[in-house]
Amino acid sequence: MHILDKIVAHKKKEIAVLKQETSMSTLEQSPLFKRTVHSAKASIISNQLSGVIAEFKRRSPSKPTINLSAKVDQIIPKYARAKASAISVLTDAHFFGGNPIDLINARKHCELALLRKDFIVDEYQIVESKAIGADLILLIARILDSATLQHFTQTAKKLGLEVLVEIHNQEELEKIKCLPDIIGINNRDLDTFTVDYSRSKALLSQLPLGVCKISESGITNESVMLDLSQAGFDGFLIGERFMATPNPGESCQNFISNFLDLKTVS
Repeated sequence: MHILDKIVAHKKKEIAVLKQETSMSTLEQSPLFKRTVHSAKASIISNQLSGVIAEFKRRSPSKPTINLSAKVDQIIPKYARAKASAISVLTDAHFFGGNPIDLINARKHCELALLRKDFIVDEYQIVESKAIGADLILLIARILDSATLQHFTQTAKKLGLEVLVEIHNQEELEKIKCLPDIIGINNRDLDTFTVDYSRSKALLSQLPLGVCKISESGITNESVMLDLSQAGFDGFLIGERFMATPNPGESCQNFISNFLDLKTVS
């Protein structure tokens, strides 16, 4: 079984329990549910910031010990000060060591747009995302059919949330029938885990007009990010490059500073 299949199967069981514990109507009573969201898209395309979505995560199925002791209150404020355009928070517990509480805490520590990074397979999770303070949700085209992808996008937009749809190939791009705010092209092949920027660049030219375009995964140095920027990407989702260091906030700040210097010179 592919790792995504395992994650989705576990996620569905998780959601069934959550629905028994907390109803959607209860989620809608959360104080955070009523807040006006911040626009990640606007921040990413702004020339005043870096275009980087800095990610907070402790581990992953392929890297079980990225930063197990990471604390939101120590890292998120530093990401914000580093001129990140938005922040991604992993909320999956079983496979990534995250928790929805991490996003609630992140909301307390910064005013940037927050991406709820999880495996959304049920409308319940979209309502929950708004209730815990997210501004933006991730929808993974590989695990959703076209009709569900469209329905979830529309549901999120009705709640005022922005939507990032992640794709890996042409087939997944063709699933998109309702234009999201952001489309992210994942550089990593989920079957082989190899990184291929050329595939991302090839897909980039096929993205619809008006959508914010970001590159995800495998961005390990500033020159790669500059190359992707010059190819036409508006933003970049970067997590492990920062989180695997002793001081993720400082690493993020140095990375962004070096990138902006390279961008000025080029």
